[in-house]
Amino acid sequence: MNLDLLKKELVRDEDERLKPYRCTAGKLTIGVGRNLDDVGLSVDESAYLLGNDIARVMAELDKALPWWRGLSEVRQRALANMAFNLGVPRLKGFARMLAALQAGQWDEAATQALASKWAVQVGDRAKRIATMIKEG
Repeated sequence: MNLDLLKKELVRDEDERLKPYRCTAGKLTIGVGRNLDDVGLSVDESAYLLGNDIARVMAELDKALPWWRGLSEVRQRALANMAFNLGVPRLKGFARMLAALQAGQWDEAATQALASKWAVQVGDRAKRIATMIKEG
């Protein structure tokens, strides 16, 4: 079978949508007719998406906060974790925390991370990230 031709036909007939939508049967769908309600993702597909999302977040951090690469590897992971969860635009709203990080004031940066609505919302995740920021 000509798989390339089948793919072209499926894209034509199913359409390709890069954001989730409800198909005519009411199923949450994405891509070329991927039924997320019934099929979901495989572990490999999820890992692929995660890798792409991490690369995107790191590129956004490079652009928005070029100094972040000078942090220790542990603090970089903490900041990337927050950016993954919040998005870089919302992360930039943590002005006091970011200023403290940039100045090497680890205790203050950790305190500022925990003094937020985000910390209440994510609970233990915020505590782990604050520890990473504090201890480096």
